[in-house]
Amino acid sequence: MLKEILTERKLPELLKFNNGTKVETKEDWEKRRKEIFSILESEIYGTPVPFRKTEYEVTAEEWICAGKGIHTSVKLSFPEADGFSFPIEILRPRTDKKVPVFVFLNFRPDLYDRYLPTEEIIDNGFAVARIYYQDVTTDDGDFSSGIAKYAVKDRSNGTDCGKIAMWAWSASRVLDYLESTGLFDTENAAVMGHSRLGKTALLAGAYDERFKFVMSNDSGCSGAAITRDKVGERVDDICRNFPYWFCENYFKYRNAEDTMPFDQHFLVSLSAPRFVSIHSAIEDKWADPDSEFLTCVATSEVYNLFSKKGFVYPDRLPVIGDDLTEGNIGYSLRSGSHFLSRWDWNKYMSFIREKI
Repeated sequence: MLKEILTERKLPELLKFNNGTKVETKEDWEKRRKEIFSILESEIYGTPVPFRKTEYEVTAEEWICAGKGIHTSVKLSFPEADGFSFPIEILRPRTDKKVPVFVFLNFRPDLYDRYLPTEEIIDNGFAVARIYYQDVTTDDGDFSSGIAKYAVKDRSNGTDCGKIAMWAWSASRVLDYLESTGLFDTENAAVMGHSRLGKTALLAGAYDERFKFVMSNDSGCSGAAITRDKVGERVDDICRNFPYWFCENYFKYRNAEDTMPFDQHFLVSLSAPRFVSIHSAIEDKWADPDSEFLTCVATSEVYNLFSKKGFVYPDRLPVIGDDLTEGNIGYSLRSGSHFLSRWDWNKYMSFIREKI
């Protein structure tokens, strides 16, 4: 059933080089991976932010959650970008043990937020490094804000990065800091976000192979969902409402998605053979849970090259309560609407514990 649906959607082939030859080994895949990177950079997300050198300053530290946890505030500065800086907040259990850590992009700066159940995360033995995404650059068409001022030279060239690529860059710079401290189990680091920041997490995982776990919640169009024949939001919608998220070359696919030399399984494939977990909500038709599920199916074949299980799934579209985590690609579908819930967090943490 699902293979027939994917055939009808006429997706570009993951395991075929641009010249038409087949990808047959994991060594071939490394070459194909570079081709896919090039396509996605030039056609949708833009050229990555180049700045890497980072300076760190711990600005505050305190006990939290009745003394069970530690909250550390850190400022990250970038001398190559005229000293631009952004803050992060790190929340971790009060223990000498190194614990797995989430790099989490959030919509608000709050430490106790409806999308960030801090005490529950700490009680489960995880740390989280929270980025308030608009500290990196604003979520609008102002390309003089934050890192955008230094990363973008000429949007009209079609390939200068959009805001999603900038937020993805920030996740890697946070991981740089976490590695430098020696306090965290960064061998089991995860990057995670919801909605537009779920798109961002997928791109961050593609950029940075240090993220062992790549986690997307309700990311939909231009994120985890197959674009061709998708319901809800399409390329025309997202480019009309949020053109600054992408490079300008993406605009040429408005109402012309069948001409794209890629689809979103290309993005998810760049995290192979690492672990990917994609969550959907049954009422979130704008994101389209079925198309997010189909991306997992379409991406799975890459894992065969590494002799790993990719996506293990029934031959049907998803139903509420599906929590498919046997392979390296996981998919969960809950009841309700577009939201990042405690249910989602608990499923992400469970997925990590299963795979460590």
